[in-house]
Amino acid sequence: MTVGMINPHPVIHAKKERVSRTEFPHPAAVDPLDIYDQIRDIKDPEHPYSLEQLNVLSPDSISVDHFLHRILITFTPTIQHCSMATVIGLCLRVRLNRCFPPHYKWLLSQYSFLTGRHQSITWLARR
Repeated sequence: MTVGMINPHPVIHAKKERVSRTEFPHPAAVDPLDIYDQIRDIKDPEHPYSLEQLNVLSPDSISVDHFLHRILITFTPTIQHCSMATVIGLCLRVRLNRCFPPHYKWLLSQYSFLTGRHQSITWLARR
């Protein structure tokens, strides 16, 4: 068992300004920017920084399929074998379940540095 932090010196990025929107989509529709605004401030389980500051999430990593009611969020951990990826996924799931309509299904995908592909793809369906 390891003691201490897995990544003691992460790269910290500046927080981006929140985008103020003049036009809003249909009230029942979910927009990637709405999702990003809700999850960007989640704190990393290992560091006192947000997922946005650690560049784990970005607005481009969120896609919405309104027809199938599915939302894909791809997050990139700060190191290759991040043991906190599951905890990050659970934090995302809790926040998403609290903030968005119950008919959407969430797909959280972790990007793999080694293969350049996504791994640990899991549908997080509401019940």
